[in-house]
Amino acid sequence: MERRKFLAGGALGAAGLAVSACDCGDYAKTIGAPTGGLQSRELKMVTTWPKDFPGLGDMAERVAQYITEMSGGAMRVKIFAAGELVGAFDAFDTVANGGADLYHGAEYYWVGKSKAYSFFTAVPFGMTNVEIMAWTEFGGGQQLWDELAAKFNIKPFAAGNSGHQPFGWYKREINSLEDIKGMKIRMPGIGGEVLRRIGAAAVAIPGGEIYQALQSGAIDGTEWVGPWNDLAFGFYREAKFYYWPGFHEPGSQLATGVNLKLWNSLSLQEKAIVKGACWIANNLSLAEYEHFNGVALEELISKYGVQLRKLPDDVMAALARETKAVLQEIAAEDDLSKRIYESFRESLKLSQSWSRIGDEAFLAARRELFSL
Repeated sequence: MERRKFLAGGALGAAGLAVSACDCGDYAKTIGAPTGGLQSRELKMVTTWPKDFPGLGDMAERVAQYITEMSGGAMRVKIFAAGELVGAFDAFDTVANGGADLYHGAEYYWVGKSKAYSFFTAVPFGMTNVEIMAWTEFGGGQQLWDELAAKFNIKPFAAGNSGHQPFGWYKREINSLEDIKGMKIRMPGIGGEVLRRIGAAAVAIPGGEIYQALQSGAIDGTEWVGPWNDLAFGFYREAKFYYWPGFHEPGSQLATGVNLKLWNSLSLQEKAIVKGACWIANNLSLAEYEHFNGVALEELISKYGVQLRKLPDDVMAALARETKAVLQEIAAEDDLSKRIYESFRESLKLSQSWSRIGDEAFLAARRELFSL
């Protein structure tokens, strides 16, 4: 009997622990209450990505696919690529105003609303893909993101990650900090502001316009996503020098934003379907980019003669110095920006203490001692 009591208590304890460790939101408070079921809904999703674009476009397609499938077709999502319904950078306002139901894009495109939005995509010298997932899901990031987005009638979710982004493609070599000065470089977000402070002319243009700008000479260089997507855009035809490491986006988190009025009208079951679809898209993208970036990098080098170049130390030092100043300025803008910055920083500090003796140490040892 004592053994049975112990096992029962252990089972109940484990169940309680599982609930307390889960960010279950309203679900934990309403177990046993009616969910409200599913309504027939036609939902419009606008994206910031070109039509039929691999990787980034796939993330949006997956969110739409799984919402539709998991609802048994009750919630049907139609996707509009950038330019089909609205322009890439108009997606946010369109959803906020109810002109569409969802968007898929990069949150740092909305820095005109609040510079703190960058923290939920990527900031220079910031979080890797796994680290930003840790902060978002377990370190308080989602709650702060919700607070920020609610100001604009949006409910946000992580719905993809393209991983580390190299510094990008350049028509001429960069041998020192002086070579960067005066360069016209496509780079949005905080990374673009940091480039401006070291003397470059940073511009933000949608992905679908980058190749033409590079071809015409409107820009001297560009970052985009990584080998897989960069190969698809054919940047190697216009710029042979591919610079690494990136400083600007160490783990770029993409997002689905839902009109907040619509979100609040959904039943508990419908909300779970939307959340689940975003989580699936987010997790699959990690594996997808890890695989296809490796495949594409090999092709760029062996087939197209792309030359890999490492950024000079003085360039990286200048970028790091200016990044620190820019992030501190953003934190000083208002109370919410400060709380987002401090939460991000604390979570990154904890992740770094672990990665230093975990991934970093292992990768260094593997590189030195072992190779398949």
